[in-house]
Amino acid sequence: MPENTRFETRQLSADDIDLFRQLLATFGRAFEDTDTYEGAQPRRAYLKGLLSGNQFIALAALDGDRVIGGLAAYELKKFEQERSELYIYDLAVDEANRRQGVATALIEHLKKIAVNRGVYVIFVQADLGDDSAISLYTKLGIRHDVLHFDIAPS
Repeated sequence: MPENTRFETRQLSADDIDLFRQLLATFGRAFEDTDTYEGAQPRRAYLKGLLSGNQFIALAALDGDRVIGGLAAYELKKFEQERSELYIYDLAVDEANRRQGVATALIEHLKKIAVNRGVYVIFVQADLGDDSAISLYTKLGIRHDVLHFDIAPS
């Protein structure tokens, strides 16, 4: 696929709170869950701390100053060796911008960050039935069939 010059990908910093809020809205629309992503957004100071730290990565795909997609990832420091891995927590693209290389560009951007940080692997989960996500991740990586369990804290 030829490189699309209509959008750019960018890592968000503590100075990009407004863009990050646009990213949250993008996630809410894409996942049809606006209440989770927009209903009780963190305070500005919380977001500044999150975006200025080195454990959380937010990438936005921008068409001008409009967020059309994005990715949220966490760096997980390992205990068994001095290494880390990146977990893609959320990845979404607005419906009108899908199938244009946006998600792939976001992952490629994350791969560059991973190399710079010395990360040994990036991993992501996909829900059964989310055929678009499964197809994308199959194209970019190695599939492992695992079970996922949520455990309530109390």
